[in-house]
Order: sequence, then structure tokens, then C-alpha cells
Amino acid sequence: MRKINTREFHRATRSTPREINRKILLNLVRELQPVSRADLARRMHVARGMITQLVDELIDQDVIAEGATANAPRGRKPKLLYVRTRDRYAIAVDVRFSRTHVALTDFDGRQLAMETFETVLNADDLVESIAVRANHLMEGRDPESCEGIGVVVPGMIHRRTGMIVNSPQMGWRDVPLRDSLSRATGLRVLIENAPIASALAHMWLPPFSHDGVDNFAYVTVSDGVGVSVVDDGEVFRGHGDIAGEFGHLPLNLDGPRCMCGMKGCLEAYTSNLATLARYFEVDAAVPATREAMRGYGFGMEDLIVRMRGGDAKAEWAIRETGRYLGIGLGGIITALSPARVIVSGEITQAWDIIREPIAAGVLARSLSPEAAATPIDIALTGDSSRIRGATALLVARRFAAPKVA
Repeated sequence: MRKINTREFHRATRSTPREINRKILLNLVRELQPVSRADLARRMHVARGMITQLVDELIDQDVIAEGATANAPRGRKPKLLYVRTRDRYAIAVDVRFSRTHVALTDFDGRQLAMETFETVLNADDLVESIAVRANHLMEGRDPESCEGIGVVVPGMIHRRTGMIVNSPQMGWRDVPLRDSLSRATGLRVLIENAPIASALAHMWLPPFSHDGVDNFAYVTVSDGVGVSVVDDGEVFRGHGDIAGEFGHLPLNLDGPRCMCGMKGCLEAYTSNLATLARYFEVDAAVPATREAMRGYGFGMEDLIVRMRGGDAKAEWAIRETGRYLGIGLGGIITALSPARVIVSGEITQAWDIIREPIAAGVLARSLSPEAAATPIDIALTGDSSRIRGATALLVARRFAAPKVA
């Protein structure tokens, strides 16, 4: 049960139940499409007339459309409904320490075009670079068809203001990237950190899960490490919207220095930079070293290729990451008891190598057989989870249930 906040709330109005029903119908169409009005009435347990009214409203809003006529054993043949997603576009931006990806996607998360460039660490210059590429990707398309720009960045985001509170990887504090990019492009901009955005993609973009499990922890392992916690279909954000920084919980107070300035963080053992630094025997916490590593043009994919080619040191570096990641996941499972854990990032390309050390780490840190048996899966979308997450920031606004209290 969710307690009503009597100091900050949205009063229910006569239109509230109708808006909720409209969102329920919209989500049913999206997951079942193509679907008939009769099927929707049966699933929602309401009269056909109510469905017709709701459908007509959504058609008038250009949200859903009628498609082919279905075969029927008798009577009038129904027209099937589908959600208009392929003529609605989003600019999806994935900002990483090494490279920035700017993609044009439709509202099902399909990538239509992509441009990448070496990340510019100066925020103003980065905004200019993103704006140029966003405009280029929309050339020849109706500007009204673009729903906005979704941006995924590493670090802590204040959701209401869009301020990047702290991004150790980028060296940013209190950077108003959202508002700067909106001014530069004239488009709505939504911004979020990588694990939350990726979790939203898992919930809001195809392929949809039909197992009814909306309680999970989504772990992103890339240049940094982050965790998003989803409970009953809603992301837990915490006070100030900055919950989920499990990557900066310490595994060892005397361990390697993390980019956040502290020692022994999970991220300092398991991020892409940490794995590469282990292999090259360098200190990833030193800014000059990080810049040099970025200049190598050598990433996790290259390290995995070396491992597949028989490089024993590469396999050791990757297995160590799996071992430490298992310990970290064990702590997350013990603290949160999620129904499942989903892991995304380049390291998952070596899942056959790290699965065993991860399982061993989870078992060692589990306090019950049920915790040790928590399913740990890799994201089916692979390395595109962050770009899909950027799209999902815009998609979720259209499909999420309205809040009334």
C-alpha cells in the first residue's frame, strides 16, 4: 500500500478513471497488436461501447490506428488496432566516457540511423556536438514527428531539474546538460542515468515480458557500474532521485582508488576501465591514465577477442571481474531481495566465462538458499540497452499510468 502524501498530491478528478482506462487500453493494444475492439472489451471486462469511445479518442490523438480487417466466422469483420510507433521518432543519446552515440529510433526502440564520436568532456562543446548530429539525423523528416531527445549519462541525476549532480567519470558536478541541449535543439529533452534508463527500456520496449515479474535489479557494467531497482513496476529513486549508486559501495576499504575518489568501490573492480586496467597493469583512477587508455582505441570487445584467441592474461582479468561482480551482486540480492537480476554491458559477451565466478560470489554472500537461487540473466538487447533506454525515457511518458496521489 502506498501512503498518500497529504502535503504534495494530485487530486483525483472526474476524468481520472477515464485517463487510467485509456492508458490500460493503450498498453493492451501495444502488447497484443494487432487486436480487435472485441478482444479489448473481453480483456478489460467492460462493455463494447466504452472500448469504442476510448479507441476513438486515441485515434483522434493519432496514438493508435486501424489496420487490416480480421477474418470473422460471422457478422461484421472487425478492423484491427495497432499503436502508431513507426512514424514517431526519438533522438536517443548515450554519453560515455569513451564515446558518445546519437541514434534516431522509432517508438519501438528500433534504430534507424546512428552516429558516434569521441566524447567531448567539456559539457558545452558536447551539447554542440550532439545538437549537430541530432539535426543531421532528422534531415528530410517532419520535425513534428520527433517526440524529443532522451539522454543517458553516467552519474547521479536530479530528475526534476535534469541537473547532473555528480558524474565522476566525466568530471562533472551540477551540470545543466538537459536544459542546455533543449535550448540548442528546440526539442524536449529528458535525461537519466544508465541503469534507470536501461531498466525503463526493459519495461517499456519490445520484446515484452509476459511473466508478470516487475520486481528486479538492473545492473549496468560499462565504463562505470550502476544499479536500478524496480519494485512493482516502478523505479525506486530515493530521496533526491539519486538512489542506486551500488557501484560505489566498498568491497575493500583498502582497495584500488575509484574515480569517485574513494577506495575499494565495486566499480573500481568491475567496470570496463577496471578490467582493462587490470590487464594492462595501470591505475584507472589517475586521470592521465584514463585519457591514455581512451586513446588506445582498445576496449572490452578487443579484450574479449584476445581471450577467445587464447590470451591467458585476458581471461584472468575477465574472470576476476566476474568474481568481484558476483560478490557485489550477492550484496545487492541480500539487501533488496529482487525477483531477478538483469546484467547488461560489454562484459556479458564473455558470460560463458564469468557465469561460474559470478554464481560462486553470489553463493558466498547469500544468507539463504532462496537468495542464492535468485535468477541472474543477461539483457537480451546486449550493448544497445543504453540507447534503448534513452528512447524509453520518451516512450514511458506516453504509456505510464497517471499518478493521482
